[in-house]
Amino acid sequence: MDFITVNLLDIIDILVVAVLCYQVYRLIRGTAAMTIFAGIFIVYLLWVVVRALNMTLLSSIMGQVIGVGVLALIIVFQQEVRRYLLLLGSRYSKAKNRFVRRLFRSAGGTTQVGWTEDVAKACRDMAATCTGALICIERQSDLGVYASTGDMIDARIDVRLIESIFFKNSPLHDGAIIIRQGRIHSARCILPSSDNPHIPLHYGMRHRAAIGLSEHSDALVVVVSEERGKISIVDAGEITTVNDPDTLGEKLGRMLSA
Repeated sequence: MDFITVNLLDIIDILVVAVLCYQVYRLIRGTAAMTIFAGIFIVYLLWVVVRALNMTLLSSIMGQVIGVGVLALIIVFQQEVRRYLLLLGSRYSKAKNRFVRRLFRSAGGTTQVGWTEDVAKACRDMAATCTGALICIERQSDLGVYASTGDMIDARIDVRLIESIFFKNSPLHDGAIIIRQGRIHSARCILPSSDNPHIPLHYGMRHRAAIGLSEHSDALVVVVSEERGKISIVDAGEITTVNDPDTLGEKLGRMLSA
């Protein structure tokens, strides 16, 4: 066993690789990319076996394939890479500004978002009448690309205004509204739909659009189901049903202040 030497750098190397593999698994878990990644991993294992058996020709061919694998991975996993980099950037921005927010909280008493209660009340009213709604709240990521697909409003957040927008006969009801810096920035916006095959079947296109936006950005999305009259919060690709609508405003304020 003298030929096996393990030092501190080797242990760190193994730990870093393990963490990266776990993060990749978390990133692609529940998506179609999981099957593609498994296929690529099998090809890599086959290449290792071929090299160990000294099969020169096959090893050379597979080596060329593996050589361009990084470019292929970037193309195949474009959405996943984008989501991961966005997640890292948003976490860095939150950590960078956390101290400043605490200073403002101590000086001004609280940074609780006041308009979240208006959004919550509008969602409760629309849920009671089974009126579908899709409300996107901008955080660090710029949602200007999606806002440009709709109509610019730039209005103060008001319960009756939100309900009027999503009224079934309103010309603005088909789509999402985007809230930026405590104001309704735009309405009738088109959002990207998620291609996650593991989304439950009882979720319609409105929920898929909410999940899709949260996969492409760090936006917080509130969905009111037209069929079931339920309110859901979508954050980072995860959808959560609000069992107690009376606590919606508090939950939104807490998530936006985190």
